Amino acid sequence: MDVLIALVVLAFGFLLLIKGADFLVDGASSIATRFNISDLIIGLTIVSFGTSAPEVGVNINAAWAGSSDMVYGNVVGSNIYNTCLILGVAGMIYPLTISKTTLRFEGALSIGLVVLLILLSNDQYLFGATSNELSQLDGGILLVIFMLFIIRLATHTEPLEQNMKTNTPKTITRSVYVDLISVGGGIAGLVFGGQLVLDNAVFLAKTWGMTERVIGLTVVAIGTSLPELATSAVAALKKNSDIAIGNVIGSNIFNILLVLGASSLLTPISFNVSSNMDLFFLLSVSLLLICFILFNPIKEGVITQYKLARIPSAILFLLVVAYTVFLLI
Repeated sequence: MDVLIALVVLAFGFLLLIKGADFLVDGASSIATRFNISDLIIGLTIVSFGTSAPEVGVNINAAWAGSSDMVYGNVVGSNIYNTCLILGVAGMIYPLTISKTTLRFEGALSIGLVVLLILLSNDQYLFGATSNELSQLDGGILLVIFMLFIIRLATHTEPLEQNMKTNTPKTITRSVYVDLISVGGGIAGLVFGGQLVLDNAVFLAKTWGMTERVIGLTVVAIGTSLPELATSAVAALKKNSDIAIGNVIGSNIFNILLVLGASSLLTPISFNVSSNMDLFFLLSVSLLLICFILFNPIKEGVITQYKLARIPSAILFLLVVAYTVFLLI
């Protein structure tokens, strides 16, 4: 009976996370529309922040509770599912295009951050420390990089948008107060939902003899990635590659810089060396994604863009399915 109750409450927590993210993205996107921000910038910032908010809710609670494996598992797992599952599904629905500028900066940054996370986490192996952890200093470094990333987006919008289609003007039909209420309600849902997910996922992990790392990498990571999946799938159906790609790349960057940065700034997070396997898998599929895109350029006059086609998308999807089965078995 306790397990059944935990499953019901866990599902309710995920529902709060998803609806909280939905309200947050809806309100924030409406506010952004008032300033005529492009789809790419919205995808890289407002949408990716909103869809990463469930990870923020879960990880801050997990950091306070001392569940380090959950913290790492959730972020690394979410980035794996973002890269393979979400882009895989979106790319199978509709081949996604990405600009050279976005690939060169945001794509390279997302890979560089995985390498940086490996370096910051393995203190014993690399720096002769007494333990492996993501310290408060490391969290500060990640947050500084995050602020520089936001400043870069705010001050270099023209190069990012130069290859993108101009947005169709949108009509704003509700007041800014409704948008603010939507944002506030979304944040409340994310915080409360994050606590419910954390508590019940840890309980189920112990009941079923599973480690927090595996629960974080699978159940929690998939659950907190559902907003990204829904957003990118809908964007692909509407043939909006900017939102679909920007959402995933931006979310991966936000997860490492903001989610892990804020979590480790609150309290140092110990690192389980078995998580290196997950980090190297994330690095491998991220590099594979870039190769798939780079090897498929498309020319539109003097403009060069790149495409993630359906077959490479299917390969990414199958890879994450195989990895999930491996973790569970």
